Amino acid sequence: MPIMIFMTKFYHSSFCLQRLFFNNILKALSLILVAGINFIAGSCEEDPSKIGKRILPPGDFVNILSTDSIKVRSFTMYSDSIESDNPSTSYLGQLTDPYFGTTTAEFVTQIRLGSAWDTTYTIIDSIKLYMELLNVQGAVDKPQYLTLSEISEQIYDTAAYYSSQDVPLTGFTVTDIALPELKADTINDIVIDIPVGFGVHVTRTDSMLFHSSTKPDFRSYFKGLLFQLTSPEDPVFATLSIDPPGATGTYTNFFVFFLRDPDDNKKEFYFIIDAISRNAAFNLYKHDLSTADPDKRITHINDGYADTMSYVQMMNGVFTKIIVPGLENIKNDPLLQNISVNKARLIMPVVYDNDVYKPSTIPAQVYLRYLTNTGERFIVPDYSIGPAFYDGTPDTTKNVYNINIATYVQRYLEDTSGSLTTSFELFLLPGSSNNVILKANDSNTPVRFEFTYTRF
Repeated sequence: MPIMIFMTKFYHSSFCLQRLFFNNILKALSLILVAGINFIAGSCEEDPSKIGKRILPPGDFVNILSTDSIKVRSFTMYSDSIESDNPSTSYLGQLTDPYFGTTTAEFVTQIRLGSAWDTTYTIIDSIKLYMELLNVQGAVDKPQYLTLSEISEQIYDTAAYYSSQDVPLTGFTVTDIALPELKADTINDIVIDIPVGFGVHVTRTDSMLFHSSTKPDFRSYFKGLLFQLTSPEDPVFATLSIDPPGATGTYTNFFVFFLRDPDDNKKEFYFIIDAISRNAAFNLYKHDLSTADPDKRITHINDGYADTMSYVQMMNGVFTKIIVPGLENIKNDPLLQNISVNKARLIMPVVYDNDVYKPSTIPAQVYLRYLTNTGERFIVPDYSIGPAFYDGTPDTTKNVYNINIATYVQRYLEDTSGSLTTSFELFLLPGSSNNVILKANDSNTPVRFEFTYTRF
């Protein structure tokens, strides 16, 4: 077989084999060297976020930190007195709750002459009381009765009156005034028949049937009325406004006296409850916690016991005191003297029993006030920023209330007077007609405090 010269040369030459091996080694070493140089260069490249860090002073950097491990303590409290004068809304009747017992609401108000009294109309044929009940709850199918009692001490729209206040009476009372049939959960415009004897008593001294700002007038003569609602069977709870109507509004709560003179000429005369010139008035609330179901009754009130549940009640009933002691530690920590609060939020889990307490029945908003070292109470400043910022509404998906208090916490941390504290009170405005129960302390899902801040 003929063998080509170039094939013979390649096949038999040891020099060619050595040169091939040597060339391959050089190529491999070159590749390794290039890879090593690239690796070293990449390792030495500085993080763009850290460039120049070593030449800047430490004060030019900030740390954003967050925690939800600050412990919150909750206690159920009760105080039977709150200022309740000049109310925009008043209440009548009773509500019974298996956890909170019985709440009773009444109100006191002056009545005002609708016009100058005409002494020629001396005969009272009948009297009607017109009332607009903004909402009614309870046993609307059961009989309900109004009681009107004359008060014995003059009241003033510039004075302070309280929800637990004693109300001295003259002894003149009209009882068993039957209410017409009511409808639940809606506005009820009702007309009530009042005994003529009530009108005879009110107008018995016609020389005092006038208003004056310079001398004793009708308000010093007939000082006002205590309104009460009684229920021989199951009660109802009614809401009404005795606030003066707006510029375009009309009276909704007033007495009409149907009068006539000796010649049988007829006339109507008004005594107004929600007068434009505001009548002095105040609300009364009473809470009987002992009437609650024995197995559901609140057992720890004002005793400092950190129960697994805390309670917030309408009409100045029980409320929840919240203490965040960790805030004081933050304030006193030298390393945290220059921080800006990004978020401070209380998260309060709600208790449902799927009977009385469920997502559709809890209050639409809860309110938080802070305590000063002198015991004064003020709603947290976050609320004035805007209800949406403050929140306080229920999250019915997560079953919690969220309250944002970043503004207050920042003020507390910067306060040098020592007047601000880490104590808060969760409460309901008088207009709320629902209570709420919250998980607390050592429950499986207690109240949490979320805190995010920037440290400079």
